[in-house]
Amino acid sequence: MKAQKEKTIEELKAKKGYICDMDGVIYHGNVLLPGVKEFVDWLVTNDKAFLFLTNASERSPLELRQKLSRLGLDVPEGNFYTSALATAKFLSNQSPGCTAYIIGAPGLQHALYSAGITQNDVDPDYVVVGETRTYTYDSILRATTHVLNGARLIGTNPDITGPAEEGIIPACKALVAPIEIATGRQAYFIGKPNPLMMRTGLRMLGVHSEEAVMIGDRMDTDIIAGIETGIDTVLVLTGVTRKSDIGKFPYRPKHILQSVGDIPGYRGAPA
Repeated sequence: MKAQKEKTIEELKAKKGYICDMDGVIYHGNVLLPGVKEFVDWLVTNDKAFLFLTNASERSPLELRQKLSRLGLDVPEGNFYTSALATAKFLSNQSPGCTAYIIGAPGLQHALYSAGITQNDVDPDYVVVGETRTYTYDSILRATTHVLNGARLIGTNPDITGPAEEGIIPACKALVAPIEIATGRQAYFIGKPNPLMMRTGLRMLGVHSEEAVMIGDRMDTDIIAGIETGIDTVLVLTGVTRKSDIGKFPYRPKHILQSVGDIPGYRGAPA
């Protein structure tokens, strides 16, 4: 068992590029997870290409950088890519200059605005939904009306739940569900496991798929995204997935670690 783990770690250390989820891998809410600082220090010291690729849409890369700074990590703004940015890129490619009714936090609103997508509460081309703590019944009513009038429904990511300091909380797909049910229309989700986001991540890293690894805590987004993109996968047990959950899925991660701290050999990581 020990020999197998050592082989796994050496295989992971040989990779050139690391795509890492954030919630449940790097932190829970405003709490940095054990071993993360050692992992990031190891990435920087060994000149590894790395990208924090998150389905969360609330914060911009600058805000994510500032958040990690408050937690004691110095990570450049260019090392972050969010589902909000991926959504903005998708819409600007599909329909340049389009308008949207937006249910989401400032990070999503800013990403869309920066891509030339303006807010429209009268006759939007799209209804775009991301995570927000200001979700209301009125926003559901407005979104439902716009979709029934022809607006296309977009979700920033398909996560149903996510980890937070207070425990597991509803995420984007849970917020989109009432609109789908009320309209009979299915949303198109941009974030992982959509390959659009993963391919962008690989381009940003400048590595080939066989040179990269996807590290995440979710089987239904992170791990399947890596598998479908041809990237080796690592499931860490610091987020929403327990080891006993893995058998519920028809696919498996290539590697399973207690935390990202296992890679640099963080001694505080559980055995």
